[in-house]
Amino acid sequence: MSVSAEAPTARPKRFLSGVQPSGKLHLGNYFGAIRQHVELQDEGESYYFIANYHALTTIHDAALLLQNTRDVAATYLALGLDPKKATFFRQSDVPEVTELAWLLSTVTGMGLLERAVSYKDKIARGLQASVGLFTYPVLMAADILAYSSDVVPVGQDQVQHVEMTQDMAEYFNNTFSCQVFRRPEFRLNKTAKVPGTDGQKMSKSYGNTIGIFSAGSELKKSVMGIVTDSTPLEEPKDPSRCTVYALYGLFAAPEEMEAMGANYRKGGYGYGSAKKELLAKVDAYFAPYREKRAQLLAHPDEIEDVLADGARRARAEARKTLDAARHACGLA
Repeated sequence: MSVSAEAPTARPKRFLSGVQPSGKLHLGNYFGAIRQHVELQDEGESYYFIANYHALTTIHDAALLLQNTRDVAATYLALGLDPKKATFFRQSDVPEVTELAWLLSTVTGMGLLERAVSYKDKIARGLQASVGLFTYPVLMAADILAYSSDVVPVGQDQVQHVEMTQDMAEYFNNTFSCQVFRRPEFRLNKTAKVPGTDGQKMSKSYGNTIGIFSAGSELKKSVMGIVTDSTPLEEPKDPSRCTVYALYGLFAAPEEMEAMGANYRKGGYGYGSAKKELLAKVDAYFAPYREKRAQLLAHPDEIEDVLADGARRARAEARKTLDAARHACGLA
């Protein structure tokens, strides 16, 4: 007998993405994900969650996890996420996903998980090789499949996880002769790799970030600390090889980029001057968002109301999927 989580409908395209509350969000998070998430809420149904279950693979401080979770919520809301358009919630408020993860794990081979590049990279960086970290892709698959997601916006480093989700959905559907899980597709984020202050990909793991809401001396220290080469001030410079110039391009208009590039190439223009121009751009761009975030953090009950309402809507969808999966495998 074929079982389905829902009959085929002409519903709008459904987007799903999550963000870990593992630290302060930075420019890489904003240009690599958050800005696109805000845009997508006008293109279809959007489900965005704060992945605090996933964060437990690296954070074992309860107070810190609670603080980070609230900070992520305030950040998204301040940057334009509209809870009337998008379903925004905490991962841990939808326990159905953990049961779905178990059901998926019973049909998922060890070999699939052992091929996970992300797991290997994290272990190489010194993270504890916990069972949770190893089975991370199964929980991620449950997150995606629980809401019958069509599209998962991700960076290049997360494409494999979406492909693994496709495999797990197929394993389950084939094993139990059903069509419970809809096949999701990945969608690469529009922005290319955002460089950190050391020229590598901006990442909390590398300690090379510029915080979205950094201001004053903290922001100045981050921007002025960007690593550059030792070319003397009077000598011409290659803007295409400069991290400052690349970051400036995230904020500047084409004519501003052209002007800075010309300054680099003619000489007599130092990296310090370029950093000051970048600093002004970052500060001005996020100033109104900083004010909105401060207002939200001053009223935590409002944040909680948004997350609770989002969880209610998310659970209703996840429950449909879980009930169909339980029925398919004989647990109903």
